[in-house]
Amino acid sequence: MSKIITIAHQKGGVGKSTLALNLAVCFQDQLSVALVDTDLQGSIADLKDDLPELSIIQEDIFENIRQLKHQLIIIDTPPYLSNRLPDLFLISDYVLIPTKAGFFDVMAIRSTIALVKQAQKKHSQLNAGIVLNMIKPRSGVTGEVQELLKGFDMPLLNTVIHDRVSFTRSPITGGVLSGDDSKAKEEITGLAEEIVNSIIL
Repeated sequence: MSKIITIAHQKGGVGKSTLALNLAVCFQDQLSVALVDTDLQGSIADLKDDLPELSIIQEDIFENIRQLKHQLIIIDTPPYLSNRLPDLFLISDYVLIPTKAGFFDVMAIRSTIALVKQAQKKHSQLNAGIVLNMIKPRSGVTGEVQELLKGFDMPLLNTVIHDRVSFTRSPITGGVLSGDDSKAKEEITGLAEEIVNSIIL
């Protein structure tokens, strides 16, 4: 049976698609991976021709997603699909919630966390975590932000994804693993390992 990782945040501009793409590339050497774009505008789906070795599927029908035969399915969600997130969470094994380190970005994840917690009441095997994403390399995460995140009663992952050119360019370079940015590689593989430790692949 497939394992499903959903990347969600009801606020746009937090780097969901970039994380989804790089995680899919990170896992594809060990597993058969499908990267599912549930955004009807198809930002990831548009990369099919550029990344022929990666199985990219545009689909927003949950029954069809569950029927995919891949070992791992990574779902990228658009911010405007918030009314359908609960259904996605109920078919998922893990929900990754990326956030920037700004006060308003952190506060904006409350509604997504609430949806995850509602889903966990029906789906007890659902795990989730928050990852700090697009962090400026020389700007430490403030104590205030850390305290805010701790107050949400949702695991904060140890891995921090920094705002690097290699991540920005990854949709046209095939992912950071194919480049020479060793720090970006460490970050995405570290994130993948933390997720794997929360679900059994």
